[in-house]
Amino acid sequence: MMSSFISSRLPRRLTTLAAGLAILTASLPTPLVAAGSGRNLNVVRDAEIESLIAAYSRPIFKVAGIDPRRVRIVLVNNPSLNAFVDGKRLFMNTGTIMQAATPNEVIGVIAHEAAHLAGGHLHRLRDQARGAQTMAVIASILGAGAAAAGALSGTGGLAGVGAGLGAGGVEASRRTLLSYQRSEELTADRAALDYLRKTGQSPRGMLTTFERMSRGMGLAGIRSADPYQMSHPLPQDRLQALRTLASQSPHFTKTDTPDLMERHELARAKIAAYTSRSAGRVASRLKSPLARDYASAMTELLHGNPRRALQKADALVKKRPRYAYFHEVRGDALMRLNRAADAAAAYGKARKMDGSNSSVLASLQGQALIASGQRDAARQAITILEAALRNDPETPIGWRFLAQAYGIGGDIAAAELASANELFYSGQIRQAKIFAARAQTKTPRGSPIWLKAQDIVQYKPIVKER
Repeated sequence: MMSSFISSRLPRRLTTLAAGLAILTASLPTPLVAAGSGRNLNVVRDAEIESLIAAYSRPIFKVAGIDPRRVRIVLVNNPSLNAFVDGKRLFMNTGTIMQAATPNEVIGVIAHEAAHLAGGHLHRLRDQARGAQTMAVIASILGAGAAAAGALSGTGGLAGVGAGLGAGGVEASRRTLLSYQRSEELTADRAALDYLRKTGQSPRGMLTTFERMSRGMGLAGIRSADPYQMSHPLPQDRLQALRTLASQSPHFTKTDTPDLMERHELARAKIAAYTSRSAGRVASRLKSPLARDYASAMTELLHGNPRRALQKADALVKKRPRYAYFHEVRGDALMRLNRAADAAAAYGKARKMDGSNSSVLASLQGQALIASGQRDAARQAITILEAALRNDPETPIGWRFLAQAYGIGGDIAAAELASANELFYSGQIRQAKIFAARAQTKTPRGSPIWLKAQDIVQYKPIVKER
């Protein structure tokens, strides 16, 4: 069985889901597309890393007055340092974790983004954008009027003034919006420092991140850019403003706990193994011997011998028997050895130790149960997947395995609805509607399946599907 990076547009057949990173190249549902400015996002689903970022976020969200259950952590497969929010999601590039030498650096980024969430900056920015758009429209109307007057009077100069007025109005509205964004960024910086102080955490990581950004912008030749043409303050300006405030924190010299540091290193080892062409070189720079062993096991799993991968996974489990994700990688090695029943048991241990009802781990276990070829196992997969997907429906591969489990049991209407959900959460809205309509033909009108299918049939995306 092969581990794979999973695309949102896959052939409708059993595909092995890798333990670790399942990368979904998504034409995502409307809210995610909007958050990505209309660009497709490579979304990474991984129980271990999502759990780690949630642990980093939880104390910050608490002091910020944010309910962590209402904020979804979304990992983006991108090597650059970046994070952003869309009102109910916190997006973070895998590069942010890879470039961060300590958990504190990532926590500083989260604190900044939490300030945007708590301050409702996105909603206010939309209001500002609407205002700026209105200014631009007024300017263009005035410019068009001046141009028309010039044409009627035969005065070419007046027409030129009209064109300049229109263009100048648009530029003025754009600069107003950018100025507002820069102001909100500085406000978020200060709020982030307050959150770090209240949670007893150092602001040093936040400063380190801005220093890294400043160096990156210098190498890109952006230091001399016009600051009024940028949506964010220049990093060197932010550093100057924050250094004095950060140094006043009573927790400035505080460091991360060894346990948290090790979890951070393990996450970096996983990202390196699944996304880096030079995973071995990256892993060699990890400080934790356990993380280096983890990277070695996953590299063996992906590019070597599954028997050796299983041996290395067993050694990891022996060292940390209660660490859920060592059982996860062990399950994946067993799947590659066509030991589906044993893999299902390993994934079951991982799910129990993880304790978050992760839809990713449920998908792994569901896949293994289905691959075992037993009807009872397929029924068990349905129970596991339904519970996890109620909690986290944005897991297309989980819906795929649920469809297969229903198909084995002969419940075709439920299988068609699960397939519709897989397509919907992959952003393939038109195809999702087709499968939802097919589900409706196989169940009585008004039944639970019919009503759920109707929600998809009647869905109207805000952003046009590409």
